[in-house]
Amino acid sequence: MTAARIPDALTVHQLLGRIVYFHVLLIAPELPGTGMTSAPGPVCCNHRFPRPLSLATALKGSAWGALAEVATELPDSHRPCPHASETCCATCRIASAASALGRGWAATEHRAYHQSDPDARLVDGCGRAAADRMGRVFAAQHGTSCTVLDRLAAEPPATASLPGVDELPLTGELLALWADPAATTQAPVASWLNHCTGLGDVRRVLELRRTPS
Repeated sequence: MTAARIPDALTVHQLLGRIVYFHVLLIAPELPGTGMTSAPGPVCCNHRFPRPLSLATALKGSAWGALAEVATELPDSHRPCPHASETCCATCRIASAASALGRGWAATEHRAYHQSDPDARLVDGCGRAAADRMGRVFAAQHGTSCTVLDRLAAEPPATASLPGVDELPLTGELLALWADPAATTQAPVASWLNHCTGLGDVRRVLELRRTPS
């Protein structure tokens, strides 16, 4: 993905709200309560080359802050700036949080449906795609840029390697909705997810869909 059209604020808020809703309802109950903390990741742009858009400026009172909060619940996947503070590059923080979301959701869904650890390439691809797609929407909405997005664009995951809604419904829908939010009315890609109360429900729906009639 090399560019992102700017969706309206309502669409962005609806998509972020859908992330929080599904994370709390379906993903969070499956996460181990180990009290782990996130290991530090790369230093953000503002702690290498100061930029005009800081975390404090961009996320204060913004729905984007919910994405950062969800990421903190995924310590296995979340790699925040080692100097994390309100002076961090906002785009770096959003891309890092989106990566944690993509990686964490993909791993949690795979384990719930298959009772085994996923292939590392699948998890990494979902994380990179989520970081690229959500990071570019954020950057376009705020009229800014970030070197982390340039690095993601240089080595994008192959689209064919990313899961669809028939494989990992939550992760597949997440990636589909954020591929170009301005191009759609944002009707849910997998509306049946709205009727599920746990990943066990999702697994049963997938099994029924795969069973020959």
